[in-house]
Amino acid sequence: NHSVLRGFQTQGHSASVLRLQFCKASDAETQAKANRRCLCVHWEQGAQSSQSCQEDPDGISFFVVPLTYPSGPLSRCTIDNRVTRVAWLNRSTILYAGNDKWCLDPRVVLLSNTQTQYSIEIQNVDVYDEGPYTCSVQTDNHPKTSRVHLIVQVSPKIVEISSDISINEGNNISLTCIATGRPEPTVTWRHISPKAVGFVSEDEYLEIQGITREQSGYYECSASNDVAAPVVRRVKVTVNYPPYISEAKGTGVPVGQKGTLQCEASAVPSAEFQWYKDDKRLVEGKKGVKVENRPFLSKLIFFNVSEHDYGNYTCVASNKLGHTNASITLFELSEPTSSSLLQEVKTTTLPPGKGWYVYFPGSCCLGLGGARLIAFLQDAFSSALTPGGSPVGTA
Repeated sequence: NHSVLRGFQTQGHSASVLRLQFCKASDAETQAKANRRCLCVHWEQGAQSSQSCQEDPDGISFFVVPLTYPSGPLSRCTIDNRVTRVAWLNRSTILYAGNDKWCLDPRVVLLSNTQTQYSIEIQNVDVYDEGPYTCSVQTDNHPKTSRVHLIVQVSPKIVEISSDISINEGNNISLTCIATGRPEPTVTWRHISPKAVGFVSEDEYLEIQGITREQSGYYECSASNDVAAPVVRRVKVTVNYPPYISEAKGTGVPVGQKGTLQCEASAVPSAEFQWYKDDKRLVEGKKGVKVENRPFLSKLIFFNVSEHDYGNYTCVASNKLGHTNASITLFELSEPTSSSLLQEVKTTTLPPGKGWYVYFPGSCCLGLGGARLIAFLQDAFSSALTPGGSPVGTA
């Protein structure tokens, strides 16, 4: 006759107790239940409690105590009036015999020894209290025993986990996550990444062969055993790799305008940038030129481009693992002149009194040259306009 009695999961920090009580029926019940006994186990922690009683418990009852925090329980035993001697034992160790305490553990106390019940309390239960507890009674006829087996549950706890690690791309890594608990917790690893799907390991150990830069980031270890909420810890894995330039485009700028060359590079650790022209390094502070560096981007800025500035430039990105370079061209972008724009001007002779108008190509009036041309045309043709005339026509 084996039964499993499960307690409540405890979430607070309040101390808990287990009462083992052996009791007997009341005088009014004695005639109807002359030879019946019961064994009760009562568990308390804060506002939560659980109790189970078994009549005439010739077998063993199993009582499961969830030990989320160091805590303690209580048990009782019901006896009848024919009992002459009673004792509580843990395995072969006598805890109490009658009113006499035999154990030295201060957490074990006698609650009651009356004609109806014999109870002891174990305060602040821990895993070492797990095991069988026996209530031994001596009657007029022969001795009998009733037993309860206490099973202590412990919430999961991660006791050892790998530290954050920095490793070069292509090497192998091993991550460890050791957890304790009762029952033994299940340990899983997963990669915290938008591209990651599911668990990367369902074991305490995570092995990655030939790690790539895409496998960098956080790895989460979770330990669970259904006693309490899973415990989660994270390890940061940094994958180092040499720079590669992802973007380097040439640009065209007119003389006298501001120009910028950009060089983007990805690397871990972040790349350091240098600029060269004709094998000569450009340094910060050169007149009219500024180098602006960020972790993954470098800009070479010309505030007033001259003919001397045009040509090929080399962007060099480097870190402790290597370097790379790219060639970027700053070329001249011709700005339209007034004489070239006049060649685009077309006029049409119209009937008297109808007037005329001038057509400009859509791009002719950009920049200072276009502004000078408009002023020139206004001066040259304003006298030919007939007052009140309607400027119509077709280019």
